[in-house]
Amino acid sequence: MAKKTPTQRTLAEMRSRGYACEVVERWNPFARIRQDLFGFIDVLCLGENEIIGVQATSAGNVTARVRKIAEHDTVAAVRKAGIRLLVHGWNGGKLREVNCD
Repeated sequence: MAKKTPTQRTLAEMRSRGYACEVVERWNPFARIRQDLFGFIDVLCLGENEIIGVQATSAGNVTARVRKIAEHDTVAAVRKAGIRLLVHGWNGGKLREVNCD
């Protein structure tokens, strides 16, 4: 049985919290890389009066992802639009959640 990816785990977690969620990262076959929405959002979650963008990763990469978001060119526009930002770091089934607002 294949292990769940961090993105799959985040989808399940956020849906269990009542959010409508979609994966918004995409595969770019020309560059052969995955590209995140606005450079750092893997999963977009819609809730009652809120939108959350989540970067899903392994627990060991949380600090690097938080730094990536803080330093990205589009982060100010995303925050100004009212999108809340989280990083989900997964170690097996255990979640470390960091708020990047």
